[in-house]
Amino acid sequence: MTQRVFGITGWKNSGKTTLTERLVAELTRRGRRVATVKHAHHDFDIDKQGTDSFRHRQAGACEVAIVSNRRWALMHELQGEDEPTLATILARLSPCDLVLVEGYKRESHLKIEARRREGKSKEPLAATDPHIVAIAADHAQPGETLPVFDLDDIATMADFVERATGLIEQ
Repeated sequence: MTQRVFGITGWKNSGKTTLTERLVAELTRRGRRVATVKHAHHDFDIDKQGTDSFRHRQAGACEVAIVSNRRWALMHELQGEDEPTLATILARLSPCDLVLVEGYKRESHLKIEARRREGKSKEPLAATDPHIVAIAADHAQPGETLPVFDLDDIATMADFVERATGLIEQ
């Protein structure tokens, strides 16, 4: 089975995370098994200083798995390695119906561009990215040639994503 991937892209403060969250909620409500990949442009840590797993990493472990009867997580320390490609991360995910990717502006999967009036930049990404196939905006997009969805019309966007990725017939 081919992995179905669809992206949510846009400038900082364009509503990407909220749109991703709302699409995940709608698609899982429909019975879809959805995974997400979030690209961060900054140093981040999902662990807290003082925890056992944090101490393992501080001691030099290249990977630390935390496992309980409710969830598990695997943290990989790059230790000077290059950031892994999106394809590398996708290959490590468990099988699912759809992977929603937040960020990764320069990758070649299908994407919807989030635009908010209060976003960081007004420069449309779609003008230079042929993989952007729709726009989700909180304001009018005069002259836009791609399909435009209201940023709050999650059900219609979920329908679009399901069709675009082949989850439902065109």
